[in-house]
Amino acid sequence: MSYVNMTMLSNFLKISNSNRPLQRIESIFLLTRRTFSSHGTFDYDLAVIGGGSGGLACAKEAVNHGAKVAVLDYVTPSPLGTKWGLGGTCVNVGCIPKKLMHQAALLGESIHEAVSYGWEVPSPKDIKINWTSLTEAVQNHIKSVNWVTRVDLRDKKIEYINGLGEFKDAHTIVATLKNGSKKELTAKNVVIAVGGRPHYPDIPGALEYCISSDDIFSLSYPPGKTLVVGAGYIGLECAGFLNSLGYSATVLVRSVPLRGFDQQMAQLVTAEMEERGVRFHHKCVPLSVEKLESGQLKARWQNTDTGEQSEDVFDTVLMATGRYALTKALNLPAAGVTVVTESGKISAPTEQTNVGHIFAVGDVLEGRPELTPVAIHAGRLLARRLFAAAPHHMDYDNVATTVFTPLEYGCVGLSEEAAVARLGEDAVEVYHAYYKPTEFFIPQRNIRNCYLKAVAERAPPQQVLGLHFVGPVAGEVIQGFAAAIKCGLTMEQLMNTVGIHPTVAEEFTRLNITKRSGKDPNPASCCS
Repeated sequence: MSYVNMTMLSNFLKISNSNRPLQRIESIFLLTRRTFSSHGTFDYDLAVIGGGSGGLACAKEAVNHGAKVAVLDYVTPSPLGTKWGLGGTCVNVGCIPKKLMHQAALLGESIHEAVSYGWEVPSPKDIKINWTSLTEAVQNHIKSVNWVTRVDLRDKKIEYINGLGEFKDAHTIVATLKNGSKKELTAKNVVIAVGGRPHYPDIPGALEYCISSDDIFSLSYPPGKTLVVGAGYIGLECAGFLNSLGYSATVLVRSVPLRGFDQQMAQLVTAEMEERGVRFHHKCVPLSVEKLESGQLKARWQNTDTGEQSEDVFDTVLMATGRYALTKALNLPAAGVTVVTESGKISAPTEQTNVGHIFAVGDVLEGRPELTPVAIHAGRLLARRLFAAAPHHMDYDNVATTVFTPLEYGCVGLSEEAAVARLGEDAVEVYHAYYKPTEFFIPQRNIRNCYLKAVAERAPPQQVLGLHFVGPVAGEVIQGFAAAIKCGLTMEQLMNTVGIHPTVAEEFTRLNITKRSGKDPNPASCCS
């Protein structure tokens, strides 16, 4: 029996034994509405501020262990006016619509390639995307997920409050509802799971005329010629699928592409994108965006090395210059939460803030991977610790991820740079290879950027520190190997694993050439 049920049972028995019938009935009624604890009486055992993946996972798991839970969620419209339903970034303006757009782009490529396999299709010049149909299909799916999420909360008897929550004190939250009215509630425990939103650079025209990933998946008009400002994974993914859908894409790179990822792999990703037609301007920062009489946007930018300024006219300018945590609206000082960084993120290594009963999960955490599965797993584990006395904490090491660029990049563990920085160059061995996906034989597709590597300790048994793969279905490839990394995979074990032929995943089992050896990492044939 959960701690909540035991507490309620104990108090129920005390009330039932009372000699005052009226008081007994009134008290039993109140007990169904509020939870009594040693700290006082609260409306809920747990209040979750933020209805994204991490917050919802925590709330549902808490209910499974007998807790009484409320979830507060409110979406402030983007500068363009875009808003969405319950479910957070991933469902509405992140992973899900991004993957659907990526899939649409892959299907377009497949249609063109089908001719080489004997399919009779219309002339390539007649194949084009209907942007309205695409966005309608994507939004219809998202709305169905929004609905299922709300029904799930209702079925689990989790109170959903469509309001912007902020602290009144350490146990009291005030929600501002859509109509402007206020709703006040108290909770024994609070989880902050508000996530983040796109950052806009402080330049003329950014807020007035530009869009972000909050807007692109429901944009009411075809984006046309697009400038993407920023070369993180969001910027590259958007530029990649827009280009593949037939919309010219240009990317401004301030420093390096895919900062925080293995830079050799990042260079392969951008090289592939350039070969497919995406334009890159390196070491460039935006200066201004001006709306012309034609409705188009004139963007100006500057090269930070040379000082040279350039400009061009676009139909759409998409800002992908990072994200900020939505903590300012929470009134954290009222709750006594002080572990907030300059970026607005919360520093809480074990999800617990400096206030013992206030926790945080997901993208709002400082120094943690901004990934939906990370938030979900951390939220569930936190709920189990709070309401089921479970001992397990989230392990943030060796979390796999994939960048869904036209040629995908999947990785788990340390980058080559991080491994060398941690252990020293002489202590690291890198096994690598180029390979030829069978899918690329007919028609003959570019394979110059199909590459993988294993970063390992040089000393026996050569434990694998990181795996990196650029190629088709990278996410599917890297997921299984992520489990092996968690189990302490060594190079000997990897080399003694029999691959499934012909797949691209088997290429990891065939790694045998090290960078240190200087040997040619190109295969002699598909079966070499």
